[in-house]
Amino acid sequence: MSSETFTTAMFLIAAIISAGVLINAVFPVIYTLSGTISSSSHQVDERLSTDVKIVTTYASAGSGTARIWLKNIGAGRIADANIRQADVFLGGQGDFIRLTQAAVLADGTWTYEILEDANNYWDPGETLYIEAQTTKVPAREGIVYFQFVLPTGLSRSTIFTASD
Repeated sequence: MSSETFTTAMFLIAAIISAGVLINAVFPVIYTLSGTISSSSHQVDERLSTDVKIVTTYASAGSGTARIWLKNIGAGRIADANIRQADVFLGGQGDFIRLTQAAVLADGTWTYEILEDANNYWDPGETLYIEAQTTKVPAREGIVYFQFVLPTGLSRSTIFTASD
């Protein structure tokens, strides 16, 4: 009887030590994985709540300027810093360039204004006005390509006809 008790005690001790080793090996992995899942969940939520629509466009072949109005139709607001970091592409179809965001409009640059802005965020329902200038705007009746890409990956593009 004492040998059975001793054997049972040894198995019990081995099981407790094994469980401790398993917990010490698995717990950090689970903790790291939960942080990754939480971060991914936040990014997906941000992407799903952000949506933009190009409302109207205009490009003047003579001056090389374009004017684009975009509406925030998503549920989330977009920070002013994200707009400054956005990529804007403009030019003829197949002959466009990436423009640089600037405070003053010049060749190869774009400026923006959040219309009806009260808090330096592009809130749902507000309109973003972009003015861009480049020599790549085609002649009258030429096809103009425009694309707006936020740092979050949201991208909207359109093609339209240049005027005068």
